[in-house]
Amino acid sequence: MSKLEPQLISTLKGYSKDQFLKDVIAGVVVAVIALPLSIALAISSGVSPEKGLYTAIVAGFFISLLGGSRVQIGGPTGAFMIVVYGIVAEFGMEGLTLATLMAGAMMILMGLLRFGSVIKYIPYPITTGFTGGIALVIFSSQIKDFFGLKIDSVPADFIGKWQSYFNASGTMHLQTTAIGVLALLIIILWPKINRKIPGALIALIVTSLIVKFFGLTEVETIGSRFGTLASSLPVPTLPNFSLSEMRLLLPAAFSIAVLGSIESLLSAVVSDGMIGEKHRSNMELIAQGVANGMSAIFGGIPATGAIARTVANINNGGRTPVAGMVHALTLLVILMALMPLAKLIPLASLAAVLIIVAYNMSEWRAFQRLFRAPKSDVAVLLTTFLITVLVDLIMAIEVGIVLASFLFMRRMIEVSNIGVGNLDFSEEQTPGLGRGKDSDEKVESERTSIAVTGRIKHYEINGPFFFGAADKFLDVLGELGVTTEYLIVGMTNVPIIDATALHAFRRMIETCKKKHIQIILAGVGDQPLKALKKVGFYAEVKLFATAEEALEYARARVSA
Repeated sequence: MSKLEPQLISTLKGYSKDQFLKDVIAGVVVAVIALPLSIALAISSGVSPEKGLYTAIVAGFFISLLGGSRVQIGGPTGAFMIVVYGIVAEFGMEGLTLATLMAGAMMILMGLLRFGSVIKYIPYPITTGFTGGIALVIFSSQIKDFFGLKIDSVPADFIGKWQSYFNASGTMHLQTTAIGVLALLIIILWPKINRKIPGALIALIVTSLIVKFFGLTEVETIGSRFGTLASSLPVPTLPNFSLSEMRLLLPAAFSIAVLGSIESLLSAVVSDGMIGEKHRSNMELIAQGVANGMSAIFGGIPATGAIARTVANINNGGRTPVAGMVHALTLLVILMALMPLAKLIPLASLAAVLIIVAYNMSEWRAFQRLFRAPKSDVAVLLTTFLITVLVDLIMAIEVGIVLASFLFMRRMIEVSNIGVGNLDFSEEQTPGLGRGKDSDEKVESERTSIAVTGRIKHYEINGPFFFGAADKFLDVLGELGVTTEYLIVGMTNVPIIDATALHAFRRMIETCKKKHIQIILAGVGDQPLKALKKVGFYAEVKLFATAEEALEYARARVSA
């Protein structure tokens, strides 16, 4: 069970000066990385640039202060961009604030109800599919600013967006495109020169200086689009709201809560593998909920654990939540001291930053590898990817989970079978008890058809006995002969049984009572036995530890 205690409390026990210095350095480095990303993600989400910094500062601080991960770095991420843009377009900034507050409350509730471990088990093809879909949507959203296209309003849907780009392709601005390409090249090539200073920051500085000193006034910048930027945190305020507005925003809030929970826990799992520790999933959800609520109150946007920034934190020596708190405080200093200079940043350079983010998010190699997986997994991957791109992110997750569940049930049905047992086995040939190869082949061949063996019949259930296999069981029962007096059901290989299978058992008992057939169960495991006792079937049947004992009992009665 995930412990509801912030990792900060645990890590401060035995905290050393040496680790503090490492955490401070890591926090400052991550803040430098987060600066351009926070601004770029805010703009692409349809809000003003400083709101991205508010989010990284406030939410980032509380995620580290209360979080269940030692090294998680929180802030705005590309995954929220689509959802936030849609909410702002329909409900405005007040609607986004209310939706984020509601999402925060949902995440806190999920943590208190111990849902953390459940969310982590979303199948890999689903997470890969929707992450790849988000990456493509982020890339698509940057085309206008990267090429300086003259489009009054870019459609929200993917196909409409690209149609508008092609229609406006003749308006491409060469100076803007050149700035975007230069920023892209700097981001790609800079790591070969220096890996400590992020290439995105160098790209923004170089391109801003070029636009300023070469007088490229036609290249759109943050200042030309948004005007003067705030250089301090706003006064915390709560939005005006009504129950009717809350009902309208409920799907959007649920989308933020689910997406934030999934991404933060995925990031925590990745960081666990890198530092050899284990995060507290339920505490992490509570921290994410508090952080989103505080971000909304301070005028920010939704936040979650950011995988790239978390990895950068680890690589630079961060090992405790202190690093994440330093990262937030460093961004606060930058906001207060340097925010007026941010208006010089070209939007094409920010578009280049997000194109690289989209490329890194796409995980195209993992996407490619999954095409060698079973066809059912490929179907889940492609379905999730296409719905994310063409319809909606949360619908993609929902459909992906439903599809994956159905395919999983189909696999379980395929491995579950009801076969006839060998009534002439010796001690070495007891079904399920170490048969030799020849005997295995003999029994397997007998399972291809239902054989009537006179007054005693022996069936074996192999695999999970759930609703998918219950129908097979009832079909086999239909083959009971008129001379059958004892029905032995071997359950050595049945790990679980569900309500539908118990209903099938009830029908078996009713059928056997009418035909005066005694039911004998052999090798019943713990979970099936508890289920049978709970529904009152225990007194209706006779139980033996092995099929051999059951057969000896039945043979003795038949002989008598």
